[in-house]
Amino acid sequence: MVAFIFNMTSINLQADDHPNIVIIVADDLGYAEVDELAQRKQNTQFTESCLTPHIDSLAITGLRCTAAYVTAPNCSPSRAGLLTGRYQTRYGYEFNPIGKMNSQEGVGLPLTEKLLPAYLKDQGYTTGCIGKWHLGGTPEFHPLKRGFDEFYGFLHEGHFYQPPPYLKLTTYLRSKSLAPNEITLTNGIYYSNHTASNEPLYDEHNPIIRGESPVNETCYLTQAITREAVDFIKRHETQPYFLYVAYNAVHSPMQGRTEVLNKFDDIKSLHRKVFLSMLHDLDQGVGEILKQVKSTSAKRGTMIIFLSDNGGATRELTSSNLPYRGEKGQFYEGGIRVPLIINYPGKLPQQKSYTPVISTLDILPTALSVAGIPVTDQCDGVNLIPYLTGEYSELPHHQLYWRQGSRAAFRLGSFKIVNHSQQNKFKSWELYDLKHDPFETTDLAATHPQQLKELQDGWESMSQQMQEPLFK
Repeated sequence: MVAFIFNMTSINLQADDHPNIVIIVADDLGYAEVDELAQRKQNTQFTESCLTPHIDSLAITGLRCTAAYVTAPNCSPSRAGLLTGRYQTRYGYEFNPIGKMNSQEGVGLPLTEKLLPAYLKDQGYTTGCIGKWHLGGTPEFHPLKRGFDEFYGFLHEGHFYQPPPYLKLTTYLRSKSLAPNEITLTNGIYYSNHTASNEPLYDEHNPIIRGESPVNETCYLTQAITREAVDFIKRHETQPYFLYVAYNAVHSPMQGRTEVLNKFDDIKSLHRKVFLSMLHDLDQGVGEILKQVKSTSAKRGTMIIFLSDNGGATRELTSSNLPYRGEKGQFYEGGIRVPLIINYPGKLPQQKSYTPVISTLDILPTALSVAGIPVTDQCDGVNLIPYLTGEYSELPHHQLYWRQGSRAAFRLGSFKIVNHSQQNKFKSWELYDLKHDPFETTDLAATHPQQLKELQDGWESMSQQMQEPLFK
């Protein structure tokens, strides 16, 4: 079902009235890695706490959305859904391009789709994209051609955090040639067989670029992205801006600054220590962005949204999705339920959890509503503002849909079906009652056939609206 969008206001805002909009996307950050969402301090299953004080500050002064879902369990299609406000399967952007596929002609978010920055640019916003793009690596899909005025970052799915020889970094890479649990140190780099795969050649044909020109970036990449974000805010403090900060942290390759790694001497696992150092710098970056927003944007007001693009890759990174089942690449809750915080001082409640189901599809219509821009009913998301303020008592979503090849999921009310079959036909649906079993421990498919069929029919009905994949 296509959702109709209700705007906060029908008035035409003057340029000076437009609030700034900042979206910060972490990469592969598990639900449990944000202290305020995981409640680490109160939960005895966590031995670590106080890992994300700056991200926590966003939650404390804003809204924690505790049942927030992305539209895909991996990077690129999830970002496509976020920036278009439409299920990416509607326009065939179903799969996650990696490696050389990023450079193939025609592989990118279709040009028929209008992105959030293009809407805001039409309304007088200055728009910036900093960090990871991963929505097409050929010229026609470049961020500067999709509504962004400025771009600094890289176009493919990942990037090493510093040029070799990785001085002052502790680097922990994958190598399938090693035995399970074996770790070797070669030329200052640790290798491990923790995923039975080799580390991809992330930097191949994938330079760091400013605008459309490659640059020689020697700074640790998380810090470089933060630097560029802070600079963008400084330069545009007198006008409304939209800033999309897409960190590649904590995505592989696992590379942490050694001086930060030493903060975690009490952690036994080197694997985990590298991850925590990467998370530390991500959190520090969020803190610097928040500081700059507060120092330059108080008069205009700023809505900040923080989220992860999908669940954490537990085996690859140690990124935890507890208490939820599953990880990146799966349609269990751990793969698609993500940390999401909305901070909009003076407009939205503070120190509150919003528990109804929302989707990253809602980010586009919500952002447009605060900018006074009408949205057509082609959008699958809803403007969350009246729900978050309590103006609307009903639920934002009664159903959500997922598909990626022969894997799929569908949520209807509190019930959810999941299929991770690699077969051509869907024969292996699992059924869970998330109200009574939020961690998906008991499959009800055999005992609740009518409920199963209702959700299967719902999934089939939605699938008939979707386009065939443009690439696989």
